[in-house]
Amino acid sequence: MNRLPLTRRAFVTSASAAGLVAASGLAMPFYSRASQRPSFTHGVQSGDVDATSGMVWARTDRPARVMFEVSSTEDFANAARLATLDTSPASDFTVKRLLTDLASDQDIFYRMTAADLADINTLSEPIVGRFRTAPASRRNIRFAWSGDTAGQGWGIDDEGMKTYATMAGHTPDFFLHSGDTIYADGAMVDEVDLPDGSKWKNSVLIDEKRKVAETLDEYRGQWKYNLMDRHVQALNAVCPTFFQWDDHEVVNNWSSSKDLSADERYSEKSIHVLSSRAARAFHEMTPISYEPAEPGRVYRKIAYGPLLDVFFLDMRSYRGANSENVQEEKSDATNFLGAQQIAWLKRELANSKATWKVIAADMPIGLIVRDGDTRFEAIANADNGPAKGREFEIADLLRYIKNAGIDNTVWLTADVHYTAAHYYDPAKAQFQDFNPFWEFVSGPLHAGTFGPNELDMTFGPELKFVKGPSAEQGQNLPPSAGLQFFGLVDIDGQTEQLTVRLMDRGDSELYKVTLDPVRSA
Repeated sequence: MNRLPLTRRAFVTSASAAGLVAASGLAMPFYSRASQRPSFTHGVQSGDVDATSGMVWARTDRPARVMFEVSSTEDFANAARLATLDTSPASDFTVKRLLTDLASDQDIFYRMTAADLADINTLSEPIVGRFRTAPASRRNIRFAWSGDTAGQGWGIDDEGMKTYATMAGHTPDFFLHSGDTIYADGAMVDEVDLPDGSKWKNSVLIDEKRKVAETLDEYRGQWKYNLMDRHVQALNAVCPTFFQWDDHEVVNNWSSSKDLSADERYSEKSIHVLSSRAARAFHEMTPISYEPAEPGRVYRKIAYGPLLDVFFLDMRSYRGANSENVQEEKSDATNFLGAQQIAWLKRELANSKATWKVIAADMPIGLIVRDGDTRFEAIANADNGPAKGREFEIADLLRYIKNAGIDNTVWLTADVHYTAAHYYDPAKAQFQDFNPFWEFVSGPLHAGTFGPNELDMTFGPELKFVKGPSAEQGQNLPPSAGLQFFGLVDIDGQTEQLTVRLMDRGDSELYKVTLDPVRSA
């Protein structure tokens, strides 16, 4: 098949005409059973794309039989037709399919059509999406990353989630969503009074966003809300999203020992029940790939050609309880990634042949993130001393990376709601048995802006750049303040250099650094 010389921006335009993106208004409409034809309610999504496969997703408004076509051309000439899948209330009418046996470095167009199960001859309008498979040889790669969507009460206003549109303008190969993909614990109201006397208006709001999520349907509703935004839908149509999660997908600062007994917002007090429902919604409502050996697992590796492997961490599911984080010895209480995930990460890093190994972490290493007055939510414990508590795991991992001769690791993260660049230097650290590396922080995408946070010097981070709210601006700034951030990573197919740019919602380049790859003998 011939490859189309079609830009992703041009495809957004053509796809809109096919009903992929709403022609006007903020969101795709919802349909009732009374509608004559079945419909797709929240656009399309793709994710976890590698050189030969990619997951695609959609949701129907009723029980339906979904037909799939896959092509390397926009006109779907000679398209492959795949076996149908049925949607049902059991999965809230969502459907996911892993497209396999794809050609590498190829534009892939996929089209779905739904037939009403009550009347199989009644068909929906088709819905179309696109992605490009990873290369098998060296070529330029660009991807974006950020985190934190629809948090702190800032929902879909008249402008929509504009940072998604800004990212789309850079035509990334994929978007890495670093966690806090929803705010299941963040109830919204119609209007918020701002300090300057104006009002923020959540012009799109649904019942599931007016309270904290507790039931499975309420967790699903958090995802459906974000997918109502026109900019989110437009990016999803042409760019795969690689999802990981953090705490707000369940409840703020959660671990298996989270105590909700005093939180009057929750009638369901069991964190195990809530996290189970949240995890089910997460896997139903995103195009995250399946792990056959462990279906609910979030940590995984995506190989994106000879220049890039991405390692997605889960810093939430296997951690011990938040504590003062100064334990003198390793134990279950100091777990953050957990032994099984650490062993997996070491093994996969050692086996990686890619030039660059990007470690996608849902929380930063050296930034101090507190949980109340005495407990800590992240890794750092604010004592600037030798490794203790959760720092033991990171020290062990960094030592392993050095001793195993694993070069060119870069850490990307979000969580703290501002953007920064950190260079970790063993010469400035209390724990010194590691090679220098970079950590880049970005976010929020569409949430309150906070920070900046202080750095803990256990691993010797040097602050190279930071952008967040000033003291005069205060904290929890709305998206309209402009301090919404994302990052862009470019890997040059010829020189293999990796360039990181920290960007804001208005598409201003705030910071840029180019890293040369270390070439092992």
